[in-house]
Amino acid sequence: MRSADLRKLRQRIRIAQVAIGLGFLVLGLRATHLSLWDPRGAERGQRQLLTAVSLPPDRGQLLDRRGNELALTISAPSVYAVPATLDDLDGTARALARALGVETAALHKRLSDAKGFVFVARWIDGARAERIRALELPGVGILDEPRRAYPYGSLAAGVLGFANIDGHGVRGLEEQEDAWLVGRPRRLAVERDARGRLLLGPGLDPRASAGGDVLTTLDAVLQAEAEAALAQAVRRSGALGGFVICIDPPTGEILALAELPSFDLNHFRRVPYSETRLRAALDLVEPGSTFKAYLAAGALESGVVSPTEIFELAQGVRVPGKWIRDLHPVPELDLPGILRVSSNAGAVLVAQRLGPERHEALLRRFGFGARTGSHFPKEEAGMLRSWRRWKPLDHATVAFGQGVSVTGLQMAAATAALGNGGVWRSPQLVKARRGPNGPWEPADVGESRRVVSAETAAAVIAMLEGVVTREGTGRRAGLAGVRVAGKTGTAQKFDTEAGRYSDDRYRAWFVGVAPADAPRLAIVVAIDEPQGLARGGGDVAAPVFAQVAAGHLTRLGIPTTPRVAPPAPQAPVPTPLVRVAEAGAPETPLSAPEPAPVSAPAPPPAAAESAPV
Repeated sequence: MRSADLRKLRQRIRIAQVAIGLGFLVLGLRATHLSLWDPRGAERGQRQLLTAVSLPPDRGQLLDRRGNELALTISAPSVYAVPATLDDLDGTARALARALGVETAALHKRLSDAKGFVFVARWIDGARAERIRALELPGVGILDEPRRAYPYGSLAAGVLGFANIDGHGVRGLEEQEDAWLVGRPRRLAVERDARGRLLLGPGLDPRASAGGDVLTTLDAVLQAEAEAALAQAVRRSGALGGFVICIDPPTGEILALAELPSFDLNHFRRVPYSETRLRAALDLVEPGSTFKAYLAAGALESGVVSPTEIFELAQGVRVPGKWIRDLHPVPELDLPGILRVSSNAGAVLVAQRLGPERHEALLRRFGFGARTGSHFPKEEAGMLRSWRRWKPLDHATVAFGQGVSVTGLQMAAATAALGNGGVWRSPQLVKARRGPNGPWEPADVGESRRVVSAETAAAVIAMLEGVVTREGTGRRAGLAGVRVAGKTGTAQKFDTEAGRYSDDRYRAWFVGVAPADAPRLAIVVAIDEPQGLARGGGDVAAPVFAQVAAGHLTRLGIPTTPRVAPPAPQAPVPTPLVRVAEAGAPETPLSAPEPAPVSAPAPPPAAAESAPV
């Protein structure tokens, strides 16, 4: 090659080098300007590296009175995507849909509509999370976020309630205590790598925004025993369901609240929302003859009846428009006898002595017709009309628990008041609260008031002991070596279609306290529509009282057993239990669960050192 040609080539190379150098210089100057002087450029760069993620905080724990965990927060993998960084939207949607088992079209639309960070699927199982990690899809990743877990499944399901996927309580104590449990949401600015995956910093501490803990009044062991006893009774009688409430009379603390039908809290989405309610607080029912116990207290307190006065009942009682007679009439009864054999006619005579105005006032003092102050979400107040709207027949039926609606919580509080020397206390489900890493602070003890004198309460308790004798309707509630006081009830259910009380649908009740001389436990049992010939409160509900009370009193150092063996199963049983099916699926008749083990394992009885008992 000639030297002249070589010189020209070198010149062109130098020109190209200078041009490239000038180009880099211009770009460098522009980058410097954007970074140092133009805020819009800095923001664009930050957006390319950073994204904002809002994570729900860890909810606080729900504990039983001995510190056993009833509800806690665990980490669960969730799939996210950053659509702006997806290389192939169609291919990514197809791959994710196959791995997650969802429809491709719906997932494609979700990714197309998203402007930034978006959750694709939340709380997936570990196997699916690993499949998605193995795909290594650009712009797609796995993020661990908090998920609510219930170690004992269906134990106390209606009481505890549940939190939704966004970490907010929507039923039960989860809803009642949501403001305390929920904590503060975490909004984080996190870096993305070249494939769009989030790079969480090592300094992230979820406890910094966690919610507080709640110590409930529940005793998990007693709760499990009550659920097992209730399941046995429902299975034996072919009933639709029922509830058992155990309350500590001096404090008003609810120790156990068992209900059937129930559901697994870890799979609440499979159950229709209406079937997750706490029936003992939200459903209105008629109390039947259990109301006679409170009527007797009012009559004694007012001095209108003496315990030894004899009532003539051979012909029944005439009220305008109706004769009220007992199915098995006894010609003469005193007040203890009226309670012992549960005489409707006798109760009407006592109510007439008391008068409608004083009768209504008495029932309201016992808490009927108003919410109990438990603070349970959406608790019903019941239905108790003003005495001015009572006709003579209305007053008569209220005497034996018809024409008035109550809740199970109201019944529990009223029964506990008799066992607490005539002092009514609002039932409580929360014992204490603590902030993250803080000390326990006792919860408000709630309202209390004197309903009747201590002497009247003691007299009524003594009369109710007669109900549990061999001659009384509640003999199956008796305990060996322990005095028991209680009252049976068999309430006809109102048939709304026929417009009258049903002839074959009942709710069987037993309310009582034990030991009668120094009550440590008040229990309300209600069994919904038991079948067969023996379906009264004394046959169906009283044995549940005995079984639950015996177990708890024995743990308190008062060893005892039910005095009467539980009834044998009735045959045939025409109405099987119905377990709530998954949403959208037909309900399937199933056999009731076996009594042991119950649907949730019993938690350990040992007390936690950090939790008060």
